[in-house]
Amino acid sequence: MLTDRIALRRRLDRITGHLETPVAVIDLAAFDDNADRLTARAGGKPIRVASKSVRCRALLERVLARPGWRGVMAYTLPEAVWLVRSGVTDDVLVAYPTTDRAALREVLSDPVLTAAITIMVDHPSQLDLVDQVVPGDGRPAVRVCIDLDASWRPAGSLHIGVRRSPVHSAAQAGALARAITARSGFKLVGVMCYEAHIAGLGDDPPGRALRARAIRMMQSRAFPELRARRAAAVRAVSAHAELEFVNGGGTGSVAATSADPAVTEVTAGSGLYGPMLFDSYRSWRPTPAAFFALSVVRRPAPRIATVLGGGWIASGTAETSRLPVPWLPEGLRLKADEGAGEVQTPLLGTAAEKLRPGDRVWFRHAKAGELCEHVNELQLVDGESAAPALTYRGEGRAFLG
Repeated sequence: MLTDRIALRRRLDRITGHLETPVAVIDLAAFDDNADRLTARAGGKPIRVASKSVRCRALLERVLARPGWRGVMAYTLPEAVWLVRSGVTDDVLVAYPTTDRAALREVLSDPVLTAAITIMVDHPSQLDLVDQVVPGDGRPAVRVCIDLDASWRPAGSLHIGVRRSPVHSAAQAGALARAITARSGFKLVGVMCYEAHIAGLGDDPPGRALRARAIRMMQSRAFPELRARRAAAVRAVSAHAELEFVNGGGTGSVAATSADPAVTEVTAGSGLYGPMLFDSYRSWRPTPAAFFALSVVRRPAPRIATVLGGGWIASGTAETSRLPVPWLPEGLRLKADEGAGEVQTPLLGTAAEKLRPGDRVWFRHAKAGELCEHVNELQLVDGESAAPALTYRGEGRAFLG
């Protein structure tokens, strides 16, 4: 493994040496291999790519051209419009409810967009907002998907999982389906149920054996409950509408979720890049494909090398798991009382003694697509060459910025 990392560092330095830092790369061999391994884990069910984990049109197009991948899960309605208009896809599920009136008007004024984009709802008030933009009578039917809360509630008010939809039970899902189908101007086509406490929570956090055991115990009990409840919810919704899809999962649960008979498609995205958080999964660990390099600019002490920049912190809980990790050369670590700084990041460790101003340190980001919010382009590394590809940011598309 050490030899592989040494060779990787030399290769990345050689290929991108003519570029100024910061520079971010995607190793296409690892990206493609991760895509194929995810396809195999999906067991024949199509995978919808999560665009927030990729944030680069060229790479979205690349993975959608591979067998087993179909459609995009977008994170905002303006992004969905852009992806359809630019020809990336004709099938977009927006994963979160929208209040973007301008984007809704655009979708409802264009039959191509209306047919290609499905919006997310979890309450009738979201339907009211759509009707306020363009009244239901006489407009094209808006494709909608019900967001079913996947969290585990083992007792009383105890809630394990993320706070998403208020629709938790099969009865609630059926009631919302009835409300949707009773209104003109809407077409109920799908159900989504994202099990974040399973797909997005690694069960093997390094150095935290007790936490690992607790996570595994929770997941072993939560997933059977979810399978039964999801199946019941799909039956309840299907009593009111003929569903085109039932979406579930994420990179961390592709195999388990695709085995659920109620699910017709799974979602994945982070596994294409293989960020640090996925090193803490037992079931499957993607090959690291995404890296970014920063330059050493000073040596404040014999065993400290400081790089310019570095504060590329991932979203989520404010803890060390969200920090970028110095990866190449091996033997570096962040300084505990400084972490990753907005302007400079001091690095400690045996490798720091050998670094000099101008040398590069390659990092891995904690999460996937958020890396792209810091650079205008990715260098797509193929063998011994690299070609630039614009990120969303590079195309001026900061959809949640």
